[in-house]
Amino acid sequence: MPADSGSGSRRRRTPTDAGFVLDTRSLGRAPGTMRELHRIVTTEGKLGLEMVGIPAGAQVELDLVLQSVSEGVLVTGTVSAPIDGECSRCLEQFSDEIELQITELFAYPDSATEQTTEEDEIHRLVDDMIDLEPVVIDAVGLELPLQPLCEEDCAGLCPECGVRMAIAGSDHNHEILDPRWAKLAVFAVQNGESAVQNGDDSAVPNGASRTDQSADSDSEEK
Repeated sequence: MPADSGSGSRRRRTPTDAGFVLDTRSLGRAPGTMRELHRIVTTEGKLGLEMVGIPAGAQVELDLVLQSVSEGVLVTGTVSAPIDGECSRCLEQFSDEIELQITELFAYPDSATEQTTEEDEIHRLVDDMIDLEPVVIDAVGLELPLQPLCEEDCAGLCPECGVRMAIAGSDHNHEILDPRWAKLAVFAVQNGESAVQNGDDSAVPNGASRTDQSADSDSEEK
């Protein structure tokens, strides 16, 4: 049986230098040492908010500089990615681009910074590796709006019929009857229909009355 088999002798796997995980071993720890990094990462899941974010399977472009400082590794640069969202006014789907500025210190183990800060106050190197994904997730969440818009001047939906105002046209409107007169309007319509059935022209619209009078005149002439 191999010597390293069995649960008690398993070794912890070192994170792979891929995706959002960055290997800093080649950088060294001499303060001032720098290394540029360009990488394209394909997201496994959505990054962002409920109504807008970087979709799963999107390509996130990293343009970074890793710099060794006395307390850790300082990561600066930009993160660019496409975003998909749903407009909070008209509910239409839209696509856009986002570019984030990253400036984050990852503390060395046993450094003064690491020892004097809480776990959630600063990021740390683990086995000389940097996991940039939590930094990107936080930056995306802060950058994206809680109520995204497809356009800054989106007119939203018609409150009466729900059609998108962007396609409804400038002459789109609805005749709104004052509710105080609503019952009277219904009564007038019903009264007019009743008058037609009973032959009473006085309550019939003018057009209908004139038609009936013409018919009566023709009957008298004959």
